[in-house]
Amino acid sequence: LGAYMFFLILVGFPINFLTLYVTLEHKKLRTPLNYILLNLAVANLFMVFGGFTTTLYTSMHGYFVLGRLGCNIEGFFATLGGEIALWSLVVLAIERWMVVCKPISNFRFGENHAIMGVAFTWIMASACAVPPLVGWSRYIPEGMQCSCGVDYYTRAEGFNNESFVIYMFIVHFCIPLFVVFFCYGRLLCAVKEAAAAQQESETTQRAEREVTRMVVIMVIGFLVCWLPYASVAWFIFTHQGSEFGPLFMTVPA
Repeated sequence: LGAYMFFLILVGFPINFLTLYVTLEHKKLRTPLNYILLNLAVANLFMVFGGFTTTLYTSMHGYFVLGRLGCNIEGFFATLGGEIALWSLVVLAIERWMVVCKPISNFRFGENHAIMGVAFTWIMASACAVPPLVGWSRYIPEGMQCSCGVDYYTRAEGFNNESFVIYMFIVHFCIPLFVVFFCYGRLLCAVKEAAAAQQESETTQRAEREVTRMVVIMVIGFLVCWLPYASVAWFIFTHQGSEFGPLFMTVPA
């Protein structure tokens, strides 16, 4: 586990730091759409510093050695970073749908829209990461006991874990999944309709292929990142009392 965390830090930090540095250094790259990509890079850096480095340290000791406060801090930053990344993908999907499909005529994605989108990702991420700090559920060591996450394992009295897990699953997985599928599905239909209207010229065929490839990559990326963790978490939540090995609970994360 420590070696894997070291690999993620080694790869994740330079890529996301360079994304921030290059974009901030060159004014031409400070486009509204890139605000969302910068937000995604910040979210990933949160996970690198707040999650991966802590897990690397604790894995060297074989268990989470930083106590309750450390568990809350690590769980909060890991959850916040993951949720910002999740909702950034949702905002990107909505942006592409609004620009290409034009449900609102003459809509142009501008700086104000980008700032609102970034603010929205932070609000939604905080709505998931903050409650366990104030008594609605809690952060506990999970998986191999070297990192902390939301308690979907137990029905501890006074924490209302059941309602929080249901809230997380619906609001922070099912709804984003629906929005991503809807937006990219409509985008794909719009491109195919445009290609058909232009009698499938070589240019429109190429554009259709590129958009199709982009849609497939984004949807698969979303599913690969979130479906395993959400599925395992929900399975464990609905089968509380059963025995699960640490590897089973760790691998999807």
